Amino acid sequence: MALALSSQLEAVLFASGEALSKARLAKLFEVSKDSIDDALNALRISLGDDRGLALVETDEEVELKTAAGAADAIKKLRESELSRDLGRASLETLALILYKGSATRGDIDWVRGVNSGAALRVLTLRGLVERYEDPEDKRRARYRATVDALSHLGVEKREQLPRYEELNVMLRIQEDKAAAADATDL
Repeated sequence: MALALSSQLEAVLFASGEALSKARLAKLFEVSKDSIDDALNALRISLGDDRGLALVETDEEVELKTAAGAADAIKKLRESELSRDLGRASLETLALILYKGSATRGDIDWVRGVNSGAALRVLTLRGLVERYEDPEDKRRARYRATVDALSHLGVEKREQLPRYEELNVMLRIQEDKAAAADATDL
């Protein structure tokens, strides 16, 4: 049984975790922009005023966010996340970003072999990494360590990290091997 377009939009917006253009949604679902607008209105009505999620919308984009009434609960969650130790996944992710200089989520997932979304979220919330638009591909984001991360580790620049040169060379060799393997697969 196929879900209604409004329910499919809800799932896609939830899964994306970021604003999506209405034009992209129309293309994705192979429907008109008017159909997307109608489905978004239906979704907005079904979310109502007593739900934890709300649609945030501009003329061109739409995003599923937490409702304003849930702000206190979200604040408590973030405070509890900030009070915990980083954990192995976050430390691995931070180390990879530090030694590479910057990385996409795909880069990090590939090296770690697992989904790194939660680790990136924790590191971003704590101000240890920042997200920015990839200059080579505007559709994806890159992550880089912040000054706070270096300060937290007691170094002034990345090059002062333990075994920096050695590990940086090893990372480049692995990336070259992966690129060569990808080229032969074509």
